[in-house]
Amino acid sequence: MKILMFGRGVIATIYGWALEQAGHDVEFYVRPGRAATYGDAVDLDLFDMRRRVWGQRVVEKWPTRYREALEPDHDFDLIVLSVPHHRVAEATAFLAPRVGRATVLVFGNVWAEPPAAAGALPLDRIAWGFPQAGGGFGADGVLRGVLLRSVIFGTLGQPPNDRERAVREVFREAGFRLKEQPDFRGWLWVHFVSNAGLHSQGLRRGSLSKLAGATGDLREGLLAGRELLPLLEARGVDLRRHRGGVLLFRAPTWLTAPAFAWLTAHVAPLRVSLETHTDPDAEEPREVCRDTLAEARRLGISVPRLEAAEPHFARERKN
Repeated sequence: MKILMFGRGVIATIYGWALEQAGHDVEFYVRPGRAATYGDAVDLDLFDMRRRVWGQRVVEKWPTRYREALEPDHDFDLIVLSVPHHRVAEATAFLAPRVGRATVLVFGNVWAEPPAAAGALPLDRIAWGFPQAGGGFGADGVLRGVLLRSVIFGTLGQPPNDRERAVREVFREAGFRLKEQPDFRGWLWVHFVSNAGLHSQGLRRGSLSKLAGATGDLREGLLAGRELLPLLEARGVDLRRHRGGVLLFRAPTWLTAPAFAWLTAHVAPLRVSLETHTDPDAEEPREVCRDTLAEARRLGISVPRLEAAEPHFARERKN
């Protein structure tokens, strides 16, 4: 299959590598002028969890191909759209007249109603999924990260159509275990507020990396997430359908916080997944917290811990 990764972010790069390793033809769409900046290869240092319990470390220089234009008559079969949630509208507006015959996999955080987030993209061309990977580019340009064994897929109330099944098969053949979420809209929002809870504490400390092994900070992040569960219910999410997703926030923090801290300090893939988030100026954590807090205020939901962290993610007022 011919696959276009939209952008060259962390998720696009990790999965682009994995899909090319499985025999697919992978290119990256990047903004004009970026290809020369990126160069012709990416330095990778990954824990690949697909075939070994504790992961297989992959250190290599991976040759990559870029394009800075996308015409409507392109011949890509699949476009993987994995961008920060506050860039989704811009990306879908760009792609809508350029979809061609491809399926678009929306592969990341969504806080709006999913059909609205899709913008002008034809809904019958969209597959919905979520990555199970993470990491970051270091100051030396090396992408350090973790690629988990599973990938999340879901639909918006209908069984997967032929396009969606074809996308799932691409990932299955690349060695991933597929996990289906029947209420994918709810699952996306549970994940989003989970991020908001942890990011609010990470921003207070300077970056998410500071939470690795930090029992007290993780406890506050978990409690912030717990305070956001009523927001999900106010948005119409049936939390009974997501017991596993909210268990970490509902369980006693005297138990979960030390366990979480130990895991992030001693289990290499979990440690790396936090420690690579070192950028104190990263915009996505701030946008996640801003949008979550704005929705809580709109619906009249009390979220004191997120509000207390607001000075760390509020936009500066312009004179």
